[in-house]
Amino acid sequence: MLRFQVYRDGEPPPDFDLSAVYLVGADSVPARGEFAYADGEIRCRKRAAGPSALVVMWEVKGFGQVMLETVRLPERSNPYILNLEMARSRMMRLVQKREDWGLFDVPDAHQVNEKYVEARDLLIEALENLDDPARASVLADRCLALAVPLSEHTAAVHAELLLHRRISTRSFSSGVFGCQIDLNSTDENSRRRLMSAADFAIIPTSWKAIEPTEQMVGWRAIDEWTDFLRRAKMPIAAGPLVHFAQNHIPDWLYIWEHDYETVRGLLYEHIERLVTRYGANVGLWNVISGLHVNSHFSFTFDQIMDLTRMSVNLVKKINPNAKTMIEIAQPWGEYYAKNQRSIPPMIYAEMATQSSVPFDVFGLQLSFGIPRDGCWLRDLFQISMMLDRFTALGKPVIVTHLAVPSAVSDATKNGGTWRRPWNEQLQAKWLEAVTNIILSKPFVEAICWSQLLDSESGAIPSSGLFGADLAAKPAFQIWGGMRRAVMNVRMGSAKTAEGSRVASQTPATPVPAADGKSA
Repeated sequence: MLRFQVYRDGEPPPDFDLSAVYLVGADSVPARGEFAYADGEIRCRKRAAGPSALVVMWEVKGFGQVMLETVRLPERSNPYILNLEMARSRMMRLVQKREDWGLFDVPDAHQVNEKYVEARDLLIEALENLDDPARASVLADRCLALAVPLSEHTAAVHAELLLHRRISTRSFSSGVFGCQIDLNSTDENSRRRLMSAADFAIIPTSWKAIEPTEQMVGWRAIDEWTDFLRRAKMPIAAGPLVHFAQNHIPDWLYIWEHDYETVRGLLYEHIERLVTRYGANVGLWNVISGLHVNSHFSFTFDQIMDLTRMSVNLVKKINPNAKTMIEIAQPWGEYYAKNQRSIPPMIYAEMATQSSVPFDVFGLQLSFGIPRDGCWLRDLFQISMMLDRFTALGKPVIVTHLAVPSAVSDATKNGGTWRRPWNEQLQAKWLEAVTNIILSKPFVEAICWSQLLDSESGAIPSSGLFGADLAAKPAFQIWGGMRRAVMNVRMGSAKTAEGSRVASQTPATPVPAADGKSA
């Protein structure tokens, strides 16, 4: 059993929310465990052998509430100090990424290097006070209050360096900024907002919406949007074709949930209908989305890979000129700690690349701010590290769902906060910072905001670039400015210098001193 002493301001809290807690083993693969909190301790009963790290939602003073993890630790009779182990983990990751990103000798990183020494000294002092856990936890909290924003600042500095390199080589694709559309928003004003916000549009193709009753297929909403986008000469992406999430699976399909061959045959027909009907207009098909999560139909590993291979091959056969995408949902893999019939996201991604599945690009969902697996808030440093894991796979990446809320609500409670409670200005600042990090990665081809307009049907509440009344939010102004900057870079004209604003918009993340105040 793993045991962790928990302290808030040097005192054990009376209770602790365990809804977001899970374990992580080797290679960042989540592991099963049972958790309880009592007498100031989190007790973790593991289901797997070997050292494990604990991941929790944690309030960092002066920064916000984000998911943090400890270092991987062996079981022992004495409890570990949670605050201290989280500080050790973040400092260790910071050292690794400073080396990986080559920031030790970069002049622009001098503030990172100076503040790292301050954080390191706090960690050393905490380790020297292990015989006084309360004192050690206070020092560890001060270390975290410095190390978490410092690591974000490190990611921002690295992003700025890479962005300038990408700007100088003009290595942006023709359509970088996209947006998911709402099939129900077909009025002219909504369409104008889309044209002002995106280089390309993603049309959702929910099987449940298309065929709510078996053999009763409705195309009207997709037809209207496809016709409009074709006339507007806006590139179209569509999908997912295969998505076994609750709001995508037709109710009648559950009759066959234990008959794999029948499900496979029905899915084949569904893909064939869609791609045949819209193939002439769609340049990118989101073929598979989140199949590795395997949360509603209990497919085996071999069946998941068979569906992946069959679906991509079928799209390539019908529409050989279109690109095909496999979309990775919940990239930190929290779901795997609860569902052992699923596949960890990076293992699934590696299997897809090694199994000769002829897809062209990975999609990646990065939506945050609600208390649900896959949407617990991660800081910018963690996002940058997650993106780096795709480097070795040798495939381009499109961030297909990017979103955070622009207001506090019951739905966003406990989903995490970034510096202060969510509002429209903070959403814009987060969008600016994370977009710079995403576009700094040379293998990222495009980025897509998840929701154009605020609506009740949105996965992340109040996450649109426009309000429900179609009024532009500050996030849209930032998004539009960055989009114009990338266009200017691609033009390669006298406006190229203006394109450097993409990099210059990287926020100078305040680096707090050890007392939690900004330095």
